[in-house]
Amino acid sequence: MKKLAFFDTKPYDRESFDRLNAGRYDIRYFETRLTAAALPLADGCDAACAFVNAEIDRAVVEGLVERGIRVLAMRCAGYNNVDFKAAYEKGLTVVRVPAYSPYAIAEHAAALLLALNRHIHRAAARTRDFNFSLAGLTGFDLHGKTAGVVGTGRIGRIFADICKGFGMKVLAYDAFPNPDSGLDYVALDRLLAESDVVSLHCPLMPETRHMVNAEALAKAKRGFTLINTSRGGLVDSEALLSALRDGTIGAAGLDVYEEESEWFYEDRSEEIRRNETLALLVSMPNVIVTSHQAFLTHEALANIAETTLANLDAFFSGAPLENEICYRCLGTGGAAKSDCHRRTNGRCMK
Repeated sequence: MKKLAFFDTKPYDRESFDRLNAGRYDIRYFETRLTAAALPLADGCDAACAFVNAEIDRAVVEGLVERGIRVLAMRCAGYNNVDFKAAYEKGLTVVRVPAYSPYAIAEHAAALLLALNRHIHRAAARTRDFNFSLAGLTGFDLHGKTAGVVGTGRIGRIFADICKGFGMKVLAYDAFPNPDSGLDYVALDRLLAESDVVSLHCPLMPETRHMVNAEALAKAKRGFTLINTSRGGLVDSEALLSALRDGTIGAAGLDVYEEESEWFYEDRSEEIRRNETLALLVSMPNVIVTSHQAFLTHEALANIAETTLANLDAFFSGAPLENEICYRCLGTGGAAKSDCHRRTNGRCMK
């Protein structure tokens, strides 16, 4: 039986994987994230499984390969934390879960928007103290307002549909517009200038890092609501903080944060030394921060486990790898380039 080193384990991970594994793999669960320091935990294993906040740099890639591990199964869609050049050079196959539940993430973005607009978080905190005052809880009708959707993959399109259901006008921006989406694509500057709500649904790549920065915010409609359920690095946190303070951004719902790896998914309530910017954001009454939980539904967890195990089955059986990512075909939307081996044998690696 193949052995799988499973990093960054949470109770819900173990429950969903144990239910679907059915004895296919000897899964060795570890609570620590996959980092260079955690590599000895993978000794004797045939594969490794990591999550979005792992630090899979060259040292980790080399450490895995030195231990005889030839496949890394990312149980998430994002992969900006993987050194794919090192993986390609060392012969480490990387597979992922490209879509587990776009509805879960789009619905969470909508939940953040509704909670912020109607001050649900503040109202709930008040009524726990038997304070039933309505002062400061005034919101606005979403109907008739404009929503700007940045990134129109499945999640972005579902969020756009939700906004249309509220009676909102939807503007869209994507570096690669989908002509069949039925969306009104505009330049990013126009989207920012006209939108009452801006929701981010695009991947983190060098060209999208800090796409929401001081320069972009200077062009935005004053007092707009920003929602980010995609990747923290899309937003310059210092620019965000400044924009919240001066009213450029009226409210922000953040399920991600660019320095989240040391904080999210763990109980840090007893720690004194905290990330200063994150602490300031959390303290603001017009900000809601959730800990990268948009994916967390029963349906999504089942899909993650099913796809991850299927990816491993395909790898060890020699079958084509539908969800493989490599250095050669990276950035092509999953379609292998002409010099990638996937075109001939169904795999990027030989």
